[in-house]
Amino acid sequence: MIAIKNGHELERMRKACKITAAARALAGSMVKPGVTTKQIDKAVHDFIVSQGAKPSFLGYGGFPASTCISVNEAVVHGIPGSYVLRDGDIVTVDVGAYYQGFHGDCAATYACGTVSPEAQRLIDVTRESFYEGIKYAKRGHRVSDISHAIQKHVESNGFSVVRAYIGHGVGAQLHEDPEVPNYGAPGRGPRLLPGMTLAIEPMVTMGSYEVKVLKDRWTAVTADGKWAAQYENTVLITDGEPEILTVNEGL
Repeated sequence: MIAIKNGHELERMRKACKITAAARALAGSMVKPGVTTKQIDKAVHDFIVSQGAKPSFLGYGGFPASTCISVNEAVVHGIPGSYVLRDGDIVTVDVGAYYQGFHGDCAATYACGTVSPEAQRLIDVTRESFYEGIKYAKRGHRVSDISHAIQKHVESNGFSVVRAYIGHGVGAQLHEDPEVPNYGAPGRGPRLLPGMTLAIEPMVTMGSYEVKVLKDRWTAVTADGKWAAQYENTVLITDGEPEILTVNEGL
């Protein structure tokens, strides 16, 4: 069942998403050599709580932190800890906030110091693919129209789209219907309707799209050890252009 949000629900969801986006921006500002991933996680946790919200990820399925922080070859679900960021790393921060019954969800990959041109290109293409995808996040299109546009842009730039992890609906639950893959043929899946809210999140690798999960049972890394990036926003389907709810414009 795909939840269609009404005006009152969207008002609360916009606030949740605004907090989430500001938390992502805070995390991104902290991505510098010498900072630990745990320090970023604590700052994000404290900020979300200060806004009267709760970190969506903390305790979700047993996850032990408020953010997922995935460095270099880590794709998703990296657990913050003692790792000290180094010049040249790329750092993906995925964050969610739960406020008055609704979740926001967003992520981005940040350059730590000076990164290689190829690493920067990976970050850029990943972000671009999100925007290519949401060109189809409109009434009447189908979910896989978004998926196909993302895949086409990624692969035309020589990168690969992760298959094992996908986007999803988001709202009263962190993960709702429908599933939103980042690959596939167009014209498939549910038809998009106003009031749907989707977490669209391309995950892109320099090499193969195959991944493996580490012994911590959370951190997913590329099977070939090549680097990965992610870009995610919560998006509202409207009667016109899609509305990106996780846009950081200050609180």
